[in-house]
Amino acid sequence: MSHIRGRDIAEYVQSHIDDFHKSRLLKLRELKLEEVLKRKNPYLFKAKNISTSETLVRSIVDAYLSSQEEGLFGAFLEGLAIFICGKVYGGWKSSTEGIDLELDRERVRYIVVIKSGPHWGNSSQIKAMKRDFQKAKRILQTNTPSGIQVIAVNGCCYGTDRRPDKGEYVKLCGERFWSFISGEDNLYVDIIEPLGHRAKERNDDFMREYSKVLNVFTRDFTLAYCTEDGAIAWDRIVKLVSRSDQRTQ
Repeated sequence: MSHIRGRDIAEYVQSHIDDFHKSRLLKLRELKLEEVLKRKNPYLFKAKNISTSETLVRSIVDAYLSSQEEGLFGAFLEGLAIFICGKVYGGWKSSTEGIDLELDRERVRYIVVIKSGPHWGNSSQIKAMKRDFQKAKRILQTNTPSGIQVIAVNGCCYGTDRRPDKGEYVKLCGERFWSFISGEDNLYVDIIEPLGHRAKERNDDFMREYSKVLNVFTRDFTLAYCTEDGAIAWDRIVKLVSRSDQRTQ
């Protein structure tokens, strides 16, 4: 076991965080108004009594971007976790389907699926993860030396879980996960500071583009989905989202 230096983490973050910001900006620039509208529930927005184009557009854009950012940043954190585990325990990015990280410690092979937070999936997705664990265990138990135990871990980058033992696997969240891959009890706190590298500059760039997108989408929405007197034409939106032949008129 080695120790991870704060400088190593800072250098990794500085080298890779720009990829997150660039991807975030690209997702924003690729947005199409109708595609975002089609992903949202028009009945919900009507029930919330939204009455202006700007409010509706901002709501759907923010909801879409939040979902995209969660996935993009989750991929970044997964990479960071694999990097740290590699430095400390010689862990490596797994080539086994459905598994993100593998490491050996004290005659135990750990197979790890990394998620952002503890509430990441529904029952079907959790069942799929269990199948991936079972398949990986069968393969490893055939190909690894006898006497080596295989333990499955669902690692979550933030949050908590009071019952980590799930029977077929162990769920380690937040502090427990970062400590597990690094041997450092306080790492879950220490990694927060480097993540702010150039954050203000990158966020300023993002907000300039975000304002442009909102303005353009609000203009286009008003022209296409408002009546002549300025009211939102909810019937047009419902038809866009749900009509089987996708005609909006």
